[in-house]
Amino acid sequence: MLTLANPAGLWALLGIPAVLAIHFLQRQSVLLPVSTLFLLEKTQRESASGRKFDRLMNSVPLWMQLLGVLLLTWLLAEPRYQKSRSTQRVAIVLDSSASMAVAKDKLKEKLVASLPDLQGPAAVLDLTLLESTPGKPRLYAGNSPEEFAAALDDWKPRAGLTDPAHALRLARSLVSRDGIVVYATDIPIEAPPFDARVVSVSEPVDNVGFTGLSIGEKEGARVFQALVRNYSKSSSSRTWQLELPDGQKTEPKSFDLEPGGIVTLQAAFPTNALKARLVLSPDAFTLDDTLPMVVAQPKKLNLFAATGDAYEELSKKLLRSLESTEAVNDTASADLTILSYDPLDPVTATGNAIVFVRDDTRGGAYLKGGIVAEKSTLIDGLNWQSLLVRETIQLQRRDADSVLLWQGDRALIFLRETPASGETPASRQLCFNFDLRLSNAETQPAFIVMLHRFAEELRAAKVAPATENLETAQPFVIAAKTGAESPDLLIETLDLAGKVIETKDEPVAGSVRLEAPLDSGFLRVRQGDTTLLEAGVYFADTREADFSQCAAVDTIGTGSSALVERHTEEDHLWRTWFLVLLAALLISWHFTREREARKSQAPLSPQQENPA
Repeated sequence: MLTLANPAGLWALLGIPAVLAIHFLQRQSVLLPVSTLFLLEKTQRESASGRKFDRLMNSVPLWMQLLGVLLLTWLLAEPRYQKSRSTQRVAIVLDSSASMAVAKDKLKEKLVASLPDLQGPAAVLDLTLLESTPGKPRLYAGNSPEEFAAALDDWKPRAGLTDPAHALRLARSLVSRDGIVVYATDIPIEAPPFDARVVSVSEPVDNVGFTGLSIGEKEGARVFQALVRNYSKSSSSRTWQLELPDGQKTEPKSFDLEPGGIVTLQAAFPTNALKARLVLSPDAFTLDDTLPMVVAQPKKLNLFAATGDAYEELSKKLLRSLESTEAVNDTASADLTILSYDPLDPVTATGNAIVFVRDDTRGGAYLKGGIVAEKSTLIDGLNWQSLLVRETIQLQRRDADSVLLWQGDRALIFLRETPASGETPASRQLCFNFDLRLSNAETQPAFIVMLHRFAEELRAAKVAPATENLETAQPFVIAAKTGAESPDLLIETLDLAGKVIETKDEPVAGSVRLEAPLDSGFLRVRQGDTTLLEAGVYFADTREADFSQCAAVDTIGTGSSALVERHTEEDHLWRTWFLVLLAALLISWHFTREREARKSQAPLSPQQENPA
């Protein structure tokens, strides 16, 4: 394969018509016999008005000069020959943010069309296709343009805003220093890291979409409120309608949005319906034009108070403030027990509990010393410095207990965790090692927040059905039954009518961390015959729905000269061609000089010697 390192050298070929023109313009001398001198003036005048272009005369100088032009063009174009088994490694990192879905088809055409330029003079093109989201597997690795295009067709950009630095670093390590790294995005980067080239085919587009959802009670009726935002710089008109599982649809309703404006769509949730879907009139970015929703219902938390009159009011406050709780009358059916510990009547909790000390004496003086909080999700970010505690009797603390709050050398709050044993399930107990009535703990915001955090952690660990609304790709945790005979989780993606679109199995290992689907829709998670979660999944990433910063850019072609030098070798005969060029010029000069000499020495004709 031949490559010209300097294609501009081909301009030297213009010398060929120049040489031909010069030889056409050379006029051959004409011998005119005359008998008298008075006819010379008229003869010269007629001769000067003869043809300016004569026939092209075959001569050695002509062919030598044409050969010289060709050799000069060859040398100026710097021809280079492909190295055997040369390979150009290229890693393309795709911006996996959801906004790329708009320009996906155009980007595919651009990348496929750019493969010859990326390969350059190399014999083989080795392609690697990656996503910018960390931890994602490679989309493609090989040298087939058809398979590369198919991988682009299967690619689904649905992630949020991601930093491409990690993926670009990985791409650079795969292709080494001499390879090419291309970052395909919709928002150009001025100085991409790791010497990456940037390609973007996107442009600003108008978009209107959903950004949030809430469902609540209003005047005894269930009402939904959906936020809609206009991301463009111009006014927009849209319509919306509600779709139900039985196929019914409400009449489309129109609304107007100012540039950058937000409007709230509010209506009663359909009676006896547990899920529905809001639909906007479509635009270029369709991911945020639908809003699947379900009536959220968290897991029910059963609460039992065994504090007597001492903490009765606190138990009632906690029951009222916690969402989806129910009071029960025994610890066996309780998910959380509130217990007061009296050393004169020591009763210990056997399950999940919040334990307070009960000291019916007046207590001693206020404790002294600095208050220090340990690192724990229950206590992080809470301020306890204004807590005042009197000296009271203490709970018996075990070595395995985790202290959460100290005052001096006294453990004010600690967490007791008991692992499962036989038929006895694991339990957690939050122990307050002082009498709340002899402190100002109930007036501290940190105290209430800590109780709520503990109750919500117990709720999350409970194996029970729940319904909630999730955002696309949102991580969530499912608590499931464990054990040798426990079935795996079955994750189902559903449409509005409840038809299963896709299923996936997930092994059970205690609490399972999952991610919501990348596309809007409905989700169901089951374990055996038990439904653990039903959810509506909607897109609400405002950063990805804003296309105002999109712009087209293409730096794929930079650095092509370096690729030519890397994968080709120079013409080793260039010195020979240079000598041939010199020889052609010398031969042309020699025959031209010889012809001119013959003309100057040519004898005069008889008519010229005796004109009269």
